[in-house]
Amino acid sequence: MRTFKITQLVLLNLIFCTVIIIAERNFYQILGVKRDASLNQIKKAYRKLAKELHPDKNKNDPKASEKFSDLSAAYEVLSNPEKREKYNKCGEECLKKDGMMDSSMDPFASFFGDFGFHFGGNNGHTRETPQGATVVMDLYVTLEELYNGNFVEITRNKPVLKPASGTRKCNCRQEMQTRQLGPGRFQMMQQTVCDECPNVKFVTEERLLEVEIEQGMTDGQEIRFRAEGEPHIDGDPGDFVLKIKTAPHRIFERRGDDLYTNVTISLVDALTGFSLDIEHLDGRKVKVQREKVTWPGARIRKKGEGMPNYENNNLHGVLYITFDVDFPKGEFTEEEKQTLKDILKQKKAHNIYNGLRGY
Repeated sequence: MRTFKITQLVLLNLIFCTVIIIAERNFYQILGVKRDASLNQIKKAYRKLAKELHPDKNKNDPKASEKFSDLSAAYEVLSNPEKREKYNKCGEECLKKDGMMDSSMDPFASFFGDFGFHFGGNNGHTRETPQGATVVMDLYVTLEELYNGNFVEITRNKPVLKPASGTRKCNCRQEMQTRQLGPGRFQMMQQTVCDECPNVKFVTEERLLEVEIEQGMTDGQEIRFRAEGEPHIDGDPGDFVLKIKTAPHRIFERRGDDLYTNVTISLVDALTGFSLDIEHLDGRKVKVQREKVTWPGARIRKKGEGMPNYENNNLHGVLYITFDVDFPKGEFTEEEKQTLKDILKQKKAHNIYNGLRGY
């Protein structure tokens, strides 16, 4: 009888543990990433899903808040190395028991800025609240970042409004006042009327903003952080805008989605053929091989080896490789000259033409 009770307790415990395991959320599945996903892949997945699942964008979905909450929890855990390691070992319940799940965290705000994205429109209403100035700055990025994608952290020293002692006159406006000048005589006068508001002061604070450099972005594209611009004492802060600028690269030049580079080869290689590797922007080796004669200025095309297209990262441009030939600097003996003539078997022919006009 005692053995039967022990067996029952063991079974009940197993059932209880199974229910807990089933009830736990699969954070990797929620984010749509593999268990060995890098931090950048996790951040990119969260950024994409956060914009799709945000409740402000899915007002007709009754489960929108729940889905977004699950997404936020998944990002909170998997973006933190310590929490991720604990989650991989024993799941979400372990994190809760150890107090490592912060339900008050808002990764959407910390990831995108307080108002990183704006969903919906203003329904045609004119903005009445004054707004501070929009700050626009250039963000220089490498071709490697534009090819592979990357997350960049920037620090901004931003003036922020803080309460101060005393009061101040604010929301000042002009109103018409009627003044009696005498019996039966009145005059309309314009007068400035202000509200008495709590006093404020500007305090400089350091803000850490995380910027995603998306694959295929081009010069001039903007990344906007809502309400991260200059403050307004009687209104809302302006925006902070970063404009993408490509830093010069020592190997490649970008034109649209195409890449261009030059390779210098020896005269021997130009005449007899060669094989070489070019290190691409993602570290891969692109093999270039020719068995034919290569003349100075010859160009070959490598389809699909250019930049990823911004709209569709699966599409890539073309890599154009132009060859320069390094001619020998020394002098040949008469015997060597004759040997070269015998090998090359070229007739003496001088074609004089206007190369600039293409005649």
